[in-house]
Amino acid sequence: MNVLVVGSGGREHAIAAKLAASARVWCAPGNAGTARVGTNLAIAATNVEAIVRAAKDHAIDLVVVGPEAPLALGLVDALSEAGVLAFGPSKAAAALESSKGFAKDFMKRHRVPTAGYGVFDDADEAIAFVHRAGRPMVVKADGLAAGKGVVVASSTEETVRAIEEIMIAREHGEAGARVVVEERLEGPEVSYHVVSDGERYVALAAAQDHKRLLDGDRGPNTGGMGAYSPPPMVTDAIERAILKDVVEPTLAGMAAEGRPFRGALFVGVMIVDGAPMVLEYNVRFGDPETEVLMARWEGDVLPLFLGSARGDLRGVVPRWGAPAALSVVMASEGYPGALAKGRVIEGLEEANALEGVLVHEAGTVGEGGRTLTSGGRVLAVTATGADVDEAAARAYAAVARVRFEGAQHRRDIGWQARTR
Repeated sequence: MNVLVVGSGGREHAIAAKLAASARVWCAPGNAGTARVGTNLAIAATNVEAIVRAAKDHAIDLVVVGPEAPLALGLVDALSEAGVLAFGPSKAAAALESSKGFAKDFMKRHRVPTAGYGVFDDADEAIAFVHRAGRPMVVKADGLAAGKGVVVASSTEETVRAIEEIMIAREHGEAGARVVVEERLEGPEVSYHVVSDGERYVALAAAQDHKRLLDGDRGPNTGGMGAYSPPPMVTDAIERAILKDVVEPTLAGMAAEGRPFRGALFVGVMIVDGAPMVLEYNVRFGDPETEVLMARWEGDVLPLFLGSARGDLRGVVPRWGAPAALSVVMASEGYPGALAKGRVIEGLEEANALEGVLVHEAGTVGEGGRTLTSGGRVLAVTATGADVDEAAARAYAAVARVRFEGAQHRRDIGWQARTR
């Protein structure tokens, strides 16, 4: 089959590399890593018209949409109208991620457990809400902000400042024209993915992301500095509760509201007093969670994507080959702020040659036979192992082989599961 993967991050490299075992792969726009497993097309992920045209020109049998922005723009709808099979939700279903206000109101309507909240179009009203509460809260830009539009405040003053930065200073552009202000929850945060065909779903393994830039969960929020799977706090009982109390009412609610959900539903969950509470919905695979999920998946992954896109996942059962996987993100100097680009990356072949290791590329570009940095999160150095300790040891051994000027990474990925 001919498969087109839309996107350019580590998530897309992980998906493309896995699909390349059973399909011919194109990527739009891709990166230096995807160019090694398929053919890159110089088309932006948000250029809906050009992607539809490319799918027709290259006789693409299936399009797998990686990032949230093209989903929110209606890429799957446009492909479907053109007669091209596509993996991912419709624009209407993507509202679960493209509007945090919609998502919170949806959870309330369908009794999905989540924190108390308010949705505001006016900064003064949002600030008054915080003053009435008299305690620190969480402030979220309503729209898409590349995973960075959330402030977990530690004081009422910081909460107010976050509202001002998002709504008045428009730190995240129009995504911050509206905000959600919600109660703070305490507990471990985990990522849970299912793939749905609109009716049925296939549950994938749980994972845990590390959002903060620095060791010890300090520093600014990022798109994700590393992930591992499986997290020990997701017990069998917790997993059953996530499926029964979160996933199933969400999928049933979307169908009942005329927005049947097909694609990857990624739920950010906090475990509070032994019960799951939803922090947010995402309507695509997480990054860097995808890197560890694809590393653990055994065998052909194409039936998972095809079954969802066709509306029939019957017979698709995950097989987890590796007991554990861990991914360490290597980022550019300055990330998540202003950053340098065009720095030469060395040691990729050496790192990839290590046992159980696959370096997923994200912010990279090939030029003159060399691989250069071209973004904030440059690489996701991923390794499998018999347990999280072994996966971490292998991943960090590979990180030590890779070099580029100004590289930064966390040294404690997987700390909640590691024993050494």
